[in-house]
Amino acid sequence: MKYAIVEDGGKQYRAAIGDTIEVDRYPLEVGEEIDLDHVLLISDGENIKVGTPFVEGAKIQGTVIAQVKGPKVVVFRYKAKERIRSKTGHRQKYTRVRIDAIEE
Repeated sequence: MKYAIVEDGGKQYRAAIGDTIEVDRYPLEVGEEIDLDHVLLISDGENIKVGTPFVEGAKIQGTVIAQVKGPKVVVFRYKAKERIRSKTGHRQKYTRVRIDAIEE
């Protein structure tokens, strides 16, 4: 089974053909193509190519499936005995990508 480790937005993802990954939001429409070219490692089951830091000429081709939101994170700050409270929330936006091809 061929897979690759790709870096995007300071995070690393394991990508195999047909899988979906959620990366930080890209301003793309659903159905558009995306190329991820910061490939750190490629493995086809027997051979492994490790980049220094990236594999030369390698890229991952994918298709944008959806623009989604992550789970809500509640941030609650307070100071005890001083009646100071602050409650805010955050939902991170992600782009869901289907991996179509891994090129070496």
